[in-house]
Amino acid sequence: MSLPLRWCATVSALLASQQAPGGQSEASEKARRRLADAETRLRRFQDAIAAGVDPAAVSDAINQAQADRAAARAELDSTAAPDTISDGEIYAMIDSLGDVGAALSSAKPDRLASLYDALGLHVGYGPADHVAHVKIHPANDRVNSARVGGAICALSTRIPLPEPA
Repeated sequence: MSLPLRWCATVSALLASQQAPGGQSEASEKARRRLADAETRLRRFQDAIAAGVDPAAVSDAINQAQADRAAARAELDSTAAPDTISDGEIYAMIDSLGDVGAALSSAKPDRLASLYDALGLHVGYGPADHVAHVKIHPANDRVNSARVGGAICALSTRIPLPEPA
């Protein structure tokens, strides 16, 4: 089955919206720098020993570098993964909604209300600027696909509406 082009564009936009500015967190970046520094020091001590330096003379420094490396690795390992969802999870969420077009075309207010509720869709109208403020906040517990997990993501946008006649 071929997916509509707008699905691909929507999934791409949702994936891009999850990227944290600057990529990694500041704490993770500091831990990465400490790990690199400790590994550099260990390589230098190994080179010094290979060049003939007495290992006993640098054993305390080696032990400290190893402890620093272990601490930095532990910090990186314990850092929680970013709260993001994969493209497969997004496609599953979209698929779990069923035939949205058919539900919308029926235009029965009670069915539309239940659809909007299932989507987590909230629309507010700004009469002064003729803008609809749309926010969608799909929650994972609303997804009907098995074995799908991940973060909750929200989209919001402003849709300019035509001036009333």
